[in-house]
Amino acid sequence: MDKEAGISNKAEEFIQMFKKGEEFTKEILRENEKLRFRVAQLEGAVERSGDETRTKLYEERIRLLELELSTIREKFSQVEEENKDFASKYIEVEEENNNLANLYVASYQLHSTLDFSEVLRIVVEIVINLIGAERFVVMLIDDKTNELVSVATEGLQASEAPRIRIGEGTIGKVTKDGESYFAEDLSAINKFNPLEPIVCIPLKIKEHVIGAIVIYKLLTQKAGFNNVDYELFNLLAGHAATAIFSSRLYTQSERKLTTIQGFLDLLKEKPKR
Repeated sequence: MDKEAGISNKAEEFIQMFKKGEEFTKEILRENEKLRFRVAQLEGAVERSGDETRTKLYEERIRLLELELSTIREKFSQVEEENKDFASKYIEVEEENNNLANLYVASYQLHSTLDFSEVLRIVVEIVINLIGAERFVVMLIDDKTNELVSVATEGLQASEAPRIRIGEGTIGKVTKDGESYFAEDLSAINKFNPLEPIVCIPLKIKEHVIGAIVIYKLLTQKAGFNNVDYELFNLLAGHAATAIFSSRLYTQSERKLTTIQGFLDLLKEKPKR
């Protein structure tokens, strides 16, 4: 809702700036009309005066025309700057609309299925296509060992993904504290080190952390992060965590139900004589 309100405010600001440009134009026309009236008065005075007076009146007319031209140029320059500002604001509103659409689509996709494998696939696609990550891993906490283990990878083998205890290193600390980590210099990390990510986003439901998205490398065309990237990180931290947690519980319950149903079917079978 805050995002939509921000876009609405920018649109209103755009309309107000457009009205201001319209007022500038009207003001120029009014001043032009006054100057023309003054010139007409001078022309009438010239017809009733001698040569010397006529020359002075012509000089006055030239001065007024130059003043008019200077005023028009000044107003035109102001309107031109306003138009540039209009175009900039319009582009900004368009970008905000596109970003809002991307966030909506990502959120909708995350909650469109209860299949655990499908949810993980959607998370991977969001991180690749919307954030622009080339090498990353999605990790979840194993409650039995209290370690982070890989459940999905991109750009590296599953065997390359580390198992990390909660609280150890950058990734373990993010999982323990629930606070995202962003490397200060994204270009500083050249060689792949599974313990040194450039970004680590905790997957948490309210204050309960269930895992993390660990990014090691961005796509070549991705130089850094912008506002929509951070919005996506926030979305992943909450919505992806909820979707993954819900789908995993559902998948586990389905397996248990299938096992129980198979056991019941065995009990119902009549013994052969």
